[in-house]
Amino acid sequence: MSKLNIVRFAPKNGEGFYDTLKKNIDEFFKENNLAPTGNSALRWKTVAMLALFFVPNILIITGVGAASLWLFFGLWFLMGLGMVGIGCSVHHDSNHGSYSSKKIVNKIVGDVVNLVGGYDVTWRIQHNILHHTYTNIEGLDEDIEVGGLMRFSPHAKKHPLHRYQHIYAWFLYCLLTLQWVTYKDYRLLFQYDKKGLLKKENITLKSALIELSIYKVIYFGYVLVLPIIFSGMPWQSVLAGFMILHFTAGLGLSCIFQLAHVLESSEFPLPTDDRKIQNSWAIHQLLNTANFSPRSRIMYWFIGGLNYQVEHHLFPHISHVHYPQIAKIVKSTAQQYGLPYQEMPNFVIALVEHGKMLRKMGRE
Repeated sequence: MSKLNIVRFAPKNGEGFYDTLKKNIDEFFKENNLAPTGNSALRWKTVAMLALFFVPNILIITGVGAASLWLFFGLWFLMGLGMVGIGCSVHHDSNHGSYSSKKIVNKIVGDVVNLVGGYDVTWRIQHNILHHTYTNIEGLDEDIEVGGLMRFSPHAKKHPLHRYQHIYAWFLYCLLTLQWVTYKDYRLLFQYDKKGLLKKENITLKSALIELSIYKVIYFGYVLVLPIIFSGMPWQSVLAGFMILHFTAGLGLSCIFQLAHVLESSEFPLPTDDRKIQNSWAIHQLLNTANFSPRSRIMYWFIGGLNYQVEHHLFPHISHVHYPQIAKIVKSTAQQYGLPYQEMPNFVIALVEHGKMLRKMGRE
């Protein structure tokens, strides 16, 4: 049985940066009498995001969307946006335990991802454990390991096809959630079982496979089978709408997450022979994470504050509703210690910078 070949971060770096930062953040919440978890605004957003996905689904199944082809496909597009909203603004906080101070609430809200095609078990392992701990470290962060078609890290194997990845990457991004709802979760379960990671979730491979299969049947039942039977539209149109849903969600989620880490400014460190990283975990996060669109309230609201990725990576247990406030503290503390605070002014510039990185990785 293969095990996870982990690395160790330096115990101290940056002359006490993270200790000072945590102290400053704790003082902020104490002085303002705030809890670090979500609030009523987050609960109302939850209702809005769930409605954005499930109301169009109901209109499709009941045949209301059959009034015109444009309306029909438009409803599938809204479902795609709803899937992005649920993933970023609802499920993301809850699976980090920052949605509520009550574990049962986090569990219930986090399980919503199972109803929109994902699986909470594989998500927590890939995202919470691997990506957040070992950000941009080759062989550990699966967010930068996307198969032979793409090269995100300067340490990944290069193929001739990668020369054009800055062109075809955007199409592949559209397939992200389509992989999730079909085969990826199954592949990850076998992979994580071999590495002993399913034990961390207190679940066996057999139980996880049964649970996952039940969720997949439910998902495909109401998203694909029911519309084919009851929508009043040809099955080809339903299938096309299903693809619109996932192309929208896949492209949106890929861009949101990759813009924060796969950049020319990112460090992508390699561990030493004894599996050590020279920086502390907090410094490592600063060197491999970037914010974008810090002044866009619409962007911040819709994607659950994930344009504040620096704050999210340093404090994943704090709900995104507080990111704009604590970002000022993180930035000033980083500047106090002479550390980088990476930030891009808007989404378009972030896309361009990511595209430059893809081109560089393909031609380097």
